[in-house]
Amino acid sequence: MPKTKKYIKFGLTSLIFTILITLALSFIIYSPNFTIQNDINQLNSFDLKHPIDHIVIIVDENKPLSALKNNPNAPYINQIIKQGSYAANYTAVSKNPYIALTSGSVTHIPNSCNPKLDKCQTLVANITDEIEASGRTWDMYAESMPSSCSFSNTKKYTFRHNPFLFYPSIGGNTKQCKNQIVSYSDMWSDINKHALPNYVFISPNLCNDMHNCDIKTGDKWLSNNVSKILSSYAFTQQNSLLIITWDEGSKHDSKVLTIFLGPASRQGYVSYKSYNHYSVLHTVESVWGLKPLTSNDNNALVMDDMLKN
Repeated sequence: MPKTKKYIKFGLTSLIFTILITLALSFIIYSPNFTIQNDINQLNSFDLKHPIDHIVIIVDENKPLSALKNNPNAPYINQIIKQGSYAANYTAVSKNPYIALTSGSVTHIPNSCNPKLDKCQTLVANITDEIEASGRTWDMYAESMPSSCSFSNTKKYTFRHNPFLFYPSIGGNTKQCKNQIVSYSDMWSDINKHALPNYVFISPNLCNDMHNCDIKTGDKWLSNNVSKILSSYAFTQQNSLLIITWDEGSKHDSKVLTIFLGPASRQGYVSYKSYNHYSVLHTVESVWGLKPLTSNDNNALVMDDMLKN
Protein backbone atom coordinates (compact mmCIF):
# COMPACT_ATOMS: atom_id res chain seq x y z
CA MET A 1 0.00 0.00 0.00
CA PRO A 2 1.39 3.46 -0.87
CA LYS A 3 2.55 5.59 2.06
CA THR A 4 -0.07 8.26 1.31
CA LYS A 5 -2.93 5.78 1.77
CA LYS A 6 -1.37 4.51 5.00
CA TYR A 7 -1.24 8.06 6.40
CA ILE A 8 -4.85 8.72 5.31
CA LYS A 9 -6.01 5.47 6.96
CA PHE A 10 -4.08 6.29 10.15
CA GLY A 11 -5.47 9.84 10.18
CA LEU A 12 -9.06 8.64 9.82
CA THR A 13 -8.58 6.08 12.58
CA SER A 14 -7.16 8.75 14.92
CA LEU A 15 -10.02 11.13 14.09
CA ILE A 16 -12.66 8.47 14.78
CA PHE A 17 -10.95 7.54 18.07
CA THR A 18 -10.82 11.23 19.12
CA ILE A 19 -14.52 11.68 18.33
CA LEU A 20 -15.48 8.58 20.34
CA ILE A 21 -13.44 9.72 23.34
CA THR A 22 -14.97 13.21 23.17
CA LEU A 23 -18.49 11.79 23.05
CA ALA A 24 -17.74 9.48 25.98
CA LEU A 25 -16.38 12.33 28.09
CA SER A 26 -19.33 14.53 27.18
CA PHE A 27 -21.72 11.82 28.32
CA ILE A 28 -19.93 11.50 31.65
CA ILE A 29 -19.59 15.23 32.31
CA TYR A 30 -23.18 16.03 31.41
CA SER A 31 -24.57 13.01 33.19
CA PRO A 32 -26.87 13.98 36.11
CA ASN A 33 -24.65 11.93 38.42
CA PHE A 34 -21.53 13.94 37.66
CA THR A 35 -21.01 17.58 38.64
CA ILE A 36 -18.01 19.74 39.30
CA GLN A 37 -19.56 20.47 42.69
CA ASN A 38 -19.61 16.76 43.57
CA ASP A 39 -15.98 16.46 42.57
CA ILE A 40 -15.08 19.44 44.79
CA ASN A 41 -17.02 17.95 47.68
CA GLN A 42 -15.04 14.71 47.39
CA LEU A 43 -11.79 16.67 47.48
CA ASN A 44 -12.93 18.70 50.48
CA SER A 45 -14.14 15.75 52.55
CA PHE A 46 -11.71 13.76 54.65
CA ASP A 47 -11.73 10.61 56.73
CA LEU A 48 -11.05 10.56 60.45
CA LYS A 49 -9.90 7.41 62.21
CA HIS A 50 -12.51 8.12 64.89
CA PRO A 51 -15.78 9.73 63.74
CA ILE A 52 -16.87 12.80 65.70
CA ASP A 53 -19.97 12.17 67.80
CA HIS A 54 -20.74 15.70 68.99
CA ILE A 55 -19.77 19.20 67.89
CA VAL A 56 -20.43 21.95 70.43
CA ILE A 57 -20.01 25.59 69.35
CA ILE A 58 -19.83 28.54 71.77
CA VAL A 59 -19.95 32.04 70.28
CA ASP A 60 -18.68 34.99 72.31
CA GLU A 61 -18.76 38.64 71.35
CA ASN A 62 -16.76 41.59 70.06
CA LYS A 63 -13.21 40.84 71.12
CA PRO A 64 -10.24 40.54 68.74
CA LEU A 65 -7.53 37.95 69.28
CA SER A 66 -5.11 40.72 70.27
CA ALA A 67 -7.33 41.70 73.22
CA LEU A 68 -7.41 38.15 74.61
CA LYS A 69 -4.07 36.49 74.00
CA ASN A 70 -1.65 37.06 76.90
CA ASN A 71 -4.23 39.21 78.69
CA PRO A 72 -3.88 38.72 82.49
CA ASN A 73 -7.63 39.22 82.79
CA ALA A 74 -8.19 36.13 80.68
CA PRO A 75 -6.20 33.40 82.45
CA TYR A 76 -8.55 30.56 81.51
CA ILE A 77 -8.72 31.55 77.85
CA ASN A 78 -4.94 31.56 77.69
CA GLN A 79 -4.84 28.20 79.43
CA ILE A 80 -7.09 26.52 76.87
CA ILE A 81 -5.22 28.21 74.02
CA LYS A 82 -2.24 26.08 75.06
CA GLN A 83 -4.35 23.05 75.88
CA GLY A 84 -6.10 22.55 72.54
CA SER A 85 -5.65 23.97 69.05
CA TYR A 86 -6.18 27.58 68.13
CA ALA A 87 -6.30 29.48 64.85
CA ALA A 88 -3.89 32.42 64.82
CA ASN A 89 -5.04 33.73 61.44
CA TYR A 90 -8.84 33.60 61.70
CA THR A 91 -10.89 36.51 60.34
CA ALA A 92 -14.47 37.19 61.41
CA VAL A 93 -17.19 37.69 58.80
CA SER A 94 -18.32 41.29 59.20
CA LYS A 95 -22.01 41.00 58.25
CA ASN A 96 -24.27 38.75 60.30
CA PRO A 97 -21.57 36.37 61.58
CA TYR A 98 -24.16 34.11 63.24
CA ILE A 99 -25.86 33.57 59.88
CA ALA A 100 -22.46 32.92 58.27
CA LEU A 101 -21.61 30.31 60.92
CA THR A 102 -24.85 28.42 60.45
CA SER A 103 -25.74 28.77 56.77
CA GLY A 104 -22.79 30.22 54.87
CA SER A 105 -25.03 33.00 53.58
CA VAL A 106 -24.21 36.66 53.16
CA THR A 107 -27.38 38.29 54.46
CA HIS A 108 -27.65 41.79 55.85
CA ILE A 109 -30.20 41.81 58.66
CA PRO A 110 -30.34 44.99 60.79
CA ASN A 111 -29.78 44.38 64.50
CA SER A 112 -33.15 45.87 65.34
CA CYS A 113 -35.07 43.61 62.96
CA ASN A 114 -37.21 41.04 64.78
CA PRO A 115 -37.67 37.97 62.54
CA LYS A 116 -41.16 37.36 63.92
CA LEU A 117 -42.55 40.89 63.93
CA ASP A 118 -40.75 42.34 60.92
CA LYS A 119 -40.59 39.18 58.81
CA CYS A 120 -36.87 39.61 58.17
CA GLN A 121 -36.16 35.91 58.05
CA THR A 122 -33.54 34.67 55.62
CA LEU A 123 -34.91 32.25 53.04
CA VAL A 124 -31.89 29.96 52.83
CA ALA A 125 -30.96 26.46 53.91
CA ASN A 126 -29.00 26.13 57.14
CA ILE A 127 -26.76 23.52 58.71
CA THR A 128 -29.57 21.97 60.78
CA ASP A 129 -31.42 21.00 57.59
CA GLU A 130 -28.52 18.77 56.60
CA ILE A 131 -27.91 17.56 60.14
CA GLU A 132 -31.50 16.35 60.42
CA ALA A 133 -31.36 14.77 56.95
CA SER A 134 -28.24 12.84 58.00
CA GLY A 135 -30.08 11.34 60.99
CA ARG A 136 -28.28 13.47 63.55
CA THR A 137 -29.75 15.71 66.24
CA TRP A 138 -29.26 19.35 67.21
CA ASP A 139 -30.24 21.96 69.77
CA MET A 140 -29.63 25.66 70.33
CA TYR A 141 -29.06 26.60 73.98
CA ALA A 142 -29.46 30.31 74.74
CA GLU A 143 -28.49 31.57 78.18
CA SER A 144 -31.01 33.89 79.94
CA MET A 145 -33.59 33.41 77.18
CA PRO A 146 -36.94 34.17 78.91
CA SER A 147 -38.67 31.15 77.35
CA SER A 148 -38.08 28.58 74.64
CA CYS A 149 -38.03 30.04 71.12
CA SER A 150 -38.16 33.60 72.42
CA PHE A 151 -38.27 36.55 70.01
CA SER A 152 -38.25 39.06 72.89
CA ASN A 153 -35.13 40.96 73.95
CA THR A 154 -34.23 41.43 77.60
CA LYS A 155 -31.30 43.04 79.37
CA LYS A 156 -29.35 39.78 79.11
CA TYR A 157 -30.80 38.08 76.04
CA THR A 158 -31.08 39.18 72.43
CA PHE A 159 -32.70 37.25 69.60
CA ARG A 160 -30.03 38.45 67.14
CA HIS A 161 -27.55 36.07 68.83
CA ASN A 162 -30.00 33.24 68.16
CA PRO A 163 -29.49 32.62 64.42
CA PHE A 164 -31.96 29.77 64.00
CA LEU A 165 -34.88 32.13 64.68
CA PHE A 166 -34.08 33.75 61.34
CA TYR A 167 -34.62 30.56 59.33
CA PRO A 168 -38.31 29.99 58.44
CA SER A 169 -37.93 26.21 58.73
CA ILE A 170 -37.22 26.71 62.45
CA GLY A 171 -38.33 30.18 63.53
CA GLY A 172 -41.55 29.77 61.57
CA ASN A 173 -42.23 26.32 63.01
CA THR A 174 -43.50 26.94 66.55
CA LYS A 175 -43.38 23.33 67.71
CA GLN A 176 -39.86 22.66 66.48
CA CYS A 177 -38.66 26.06 67.64
CA LYS A 178 -39.87 25.49 71.19
CA ASN A 179 -38.43 21.99 71.28
CA GLN A 180 -34.98 22.85 69.94
CA ILE A 181 -34.27 26.49 70.77
CA VAL A 182 -34.21 26.15 74.51
CA SER A 183 -32.74 27.55 77.69
CA TYR A 184 -29.07 27.01 78.47
CA SER A 185 -30.03 25.24 81.69
CA ASP A 186 -31.67 22.51 79.59
CA MET A 187 -28.26 21.56 78.27
CA TRP A 188 -27.08 20.41 81.68
CA SER A 189 -30.13 18.18 81.98
CA ASP A 190 -29.32 16.67 78.56
CA ILE A 191 -25.67 16.21 79.55
CA ASN A 192 -26.61 14.47 82.80
CA LYS A 193 -28.91 12.11 80.89
CA HIS A 194 -26.16 11.40 78.33
CA ALA A 195 -28.53 12.86 75.75
CA LEU A 196 -26.49 15.72 74.33
CA PRO A 197 -27.46 16.34 70.68
CA ASN A 198 -24.88 15.76 67.96
CA TYR A 199 -24.75 19.47 67.06
CA VAL A 200 -24.95 22.07 69.81
CA PHE A 201 -24.90 25.84 69.40
CA ILE A 202 -24.46 27.86 72.62
CA SER A 203 -25.05 31.59 73.02
CA PRO A 204 -24.01 32.92 76.45
CA ASN A 205 -25.98 35.90 77.71
CA LEU A 206 -25.03 39.49 76.87
CA CYS A 207 -22.82 39.81 79.93
CA ASN A 208 -21.09 36.44 79.86
CA ASP A 209 -20.37 36.63 76.12
CA MET A 210 -18.37 39.86 76.75
CA HIS A 211 -20.74 42.00 74.70
CA ASN A 212 -21.86 44.14 77.65
CA CYS A 213 -19.35 43.01 80.29
CA ASP A 214 -15.58 42.86 80.48
CA ILE A 215 -13.15 40.14 79.45
CA LYS A 216 -12.65 39.04 83.05
CA THR A 217 -16.35 38.24 83.39
CA GLY A 218 -16.40 36.27 80.14
CA ASP A 219 -13.25 34.40 81.07
CA LYS A 220 -14.77 33.35 84.40
CA TRP A 221 -17.90 32.08 82.62
CA LEU A 222 -15.81 30.01 80.22
CA SER A 223 -13.79 28.63 83.12
CA ASN A 224 -16.93 27.51 84.94
CA ASN A 225 -18.73 26.09 81.93
CA VAL A 226 -16.13 24.76 79.49
CA SER A 227 -14.51 22.61 82.16
CA LYS A 228 -17.90 21.00 82.91
CA ILE A 229 -18.58 20.35 79.23
CA LEU A 230 -15.17 18.76 78.79
CA SER A 231 -15.72 16.51 81.81
CA SER A 232 -19.11 15.28 80.54
CA TYR A 233 -19.83 11.82 79.14
CA ALA A 234 -19.85 13.15 75.57
CA PHE A 235 -16.26 14.35 75.96
CA THR A 236 -14.81 11.65 78.20
CA GLN A 237 -16.46 8.55 76.72
CA GLN A 238 -17.11 9.71 73.17
CA ASN A 239 -15.15 11.52 70.48
CA SER A 240 -16.41 15.09 70.59
CA LEU A 241 -15.25 18.55 69.56
CA LEU A 242 -15.78 21.87 71.33
CA ILE A 243 -15.30 25.03 69.25
CA ILE A 244 -15.10 28.46 70.87
CA THR A 245 -15.07 31.53 68.66
CA TRP A 246 -15.91 35.24 68.75
CA ASP A 247 -18.46 36.71 66.37
CA GLU A 248 -16.31 39.71 65.50
CA GLY A 249 -13.27 41.64 66.69
CA SER A 250 -13.06 45.42 66.92
CA LYS A 251 -13.56 48.23 64.44
CA HIS A 252 -9.91 48.13 63.38
CA ASP A 253 -9.07 44.46 64.03
CA SER A 254 -11.12 41.64 62.51
CA LYS A 255 -8.82 38.81 63.64
CA VAL A 256 -10.60 36.76 66.30
CA LEU A 257 -9.71 33.82 68.49
CA THR A 258 -11.03 30.38 67.59
CA ILE A 259 -10.16 27.39 69.76
CA PHE A 260 -10.72 23.64 69.30
CA LEU A 261 -10.92 21.51 72.46
CA GLY A 262 -11.84 17.96 73.41
CA PRO A 263 -10.77 14.47 72.33
CA ALA A 264 -11.36 15.24 68.63
CA SER A 265 -9.02 18.23 68.79
CA ARG A 266 -5.30 18.26 68.24
CA GLN A 267 -3.52 19.24 71.44
CA GLY A 268 -1.05 22.09 71.93
CA TYR A 269 -1.22 23.18 68.32
CA VAL A 270 -1.28 26.56 66.57
CA SER A 271 -2.62 26.90 63.03
CA TYR A 272 -1.48 29.80 60.85
CA LYS A 273 -3.77 28.97 57.92
CA SER A 274 -6.26 31.59 56.74
CA TYR A 275 -9.63 30.72 58.25
CA ASN A 276 -12.94 32.49 58.81
CA HIS A 277 -16.47 31.72 60.04
CA TYR A 278 -17.23 29.84 56.83
CA SER A 279 -14.33 27.52 57.70
CA VAL A 280 -16.07 26.43 60.90
CA LEU A 281 -19.20 25.62 58.92
CA HIS A 282 -17.22 23.78 56.26
CA THR A 283 -15.42 21.79 58.94
CA VAL A 284 -18.75 20.62 60.40
CA GLU A 285 -19.93 19.68 56.92
CA SER A 286 -16.73 17.83 56.07
CA VAL A 287 -16.39 15.71 59.22
CA TRP A 288 -20.00 14.54 58.83
CA GLY A 289 -19.97 14.18 55.05
CA LEU A 290 -22.51 16.96 54.44
CA LYS A 291 -22.66 18.96 51.23
CA PRO A 292 -21.53 22.62 51.50
CA LEU A 293 -24.53 24.94 51.63
CA THR A 294 -23.04 27.82 49.62
CA SER A 295 -19.96 28.76 47.64
CA ASN A 296 -18.74 30.68 50.71
CA ASP A 297 -18.33 27.62 52.90
CA ASN A 298 -17.38 25.42 49.96
CA ASN A 299 -14.46 27.74 49.14
CA ALA A 300 -13.37 28.16 52.77
CA LEU A 301 -10.54 26.00 54.06
CA VAL A 302 -11.51 23.05 56.24
CA MET A 303 -9.83 23.32 59.64
CA ASP A 304 -8.57 19.73 59.47
CA ASP A 305 -5.08 20.54 60.72
CA MET A 306 -6.63 21.40 64.09
CA LEU A 307 -8.32 18.01 64.37
CA LYS A 308 -6.85 14.81 65.73
CA ASN A 309 -6.73 12.34 62.83
